[in-house]
Amino acid sequence: MAIIAAILVGLVALEHLYILVLEMFLWTTPRAMKSFGMTKEVAQTTKSLAANQGLYNGFLAAGLVWGLVHPDATIGRSIEIFFLVCVLIAAAFGGATAKKSILLVQGLPALVTLVFVVLA
Repeated sequence: MAIIAAILVGLVALEHLYILVLEMFLWTTPRAMKSFGMTKEVAQTTKSLAANQGLYNGFLAAGLVWGLVHPDATIGRSIEIFFLVCVLIAAAFGGATAKKSILLVQGLPALVTLVFVVLA
């Protein structure tokens, strides 16, 4: 169970690293515009806001990786739980205010991972 939990934490971290890249570096590309349902004009106007948002996703990923590599497994687990709860809160807020699919794309993986981490 601990191995599955660690793999899932790694996958959630990778997801947030991908979001960082999408929001910080690829915001005005067709891929990002399609993912976020924006026009070129909206993407250009919101580019700096998206970069800031991407940075926060990077912090979430960094925290999850920190939990995975922490030399004290008990502290690492607590760090993972904290950052997974942060992801869940961000997903709930994003789902309520921006796009409902955020609940499924970011919230569901974090919730499943949190269950595995807590049970491991």
